[in-house]
Amino acid sequence: MTELISIPVVRMDHAEELPLPKAMTAGAAGVDLLAAIGSDTVIMPGGRALIATGLKIAIPQGFEGQVRPRSGLALNSGVTILNAPGTIDSDYRGEVAVILINLGQEPFTIKRGDRIAQLVICPVAQICFTETDSLPATERSDGGFGHTGIAQPPG
Repeated sequence: MTELISIPVVRMDHAEELPLPKAMTAGAAGVDLLAAIGSDTVIMPGGRALIATGLKIAIPQGFEGQVRPRSGLALNSGVTILNAPGTIDSDYRGEVAVILINLGQEPFTIKRGDRIAQLVICPVAQICFTETDSLPATERSDGGFGHTGIAQPPG
């Protein structure tokens, strides 16, 4: 069973009358974030915009919020999140906002209440780097950036 994590939320004045985020299905990994804007915002092809959600949240320590694109916006309109996934740290208490970019061919209009992104809450590990002269060997070694090719491997 999936653990239910309670996230305190403050609804700002400009998000009044908009519903709070909630999972749309029992198996949904995230919740939709809505545009809390006073008037339509048009993003021209190649343009970007910071879209307010009108929400402030308190993510528990040991977790982060990931702001991810909505697949339908990306496929149908070419609109996605510029810094995907956007990270919301557990100690951030400002308004959640979404940086959208229009990679499509047509202007894209965002209206108040439109679902603009997904928010997924994920556990995070605290890390510290330990400097060393070498790393343990692996089969892959330092191969990266397509070194295994594009075609399906044989067998």
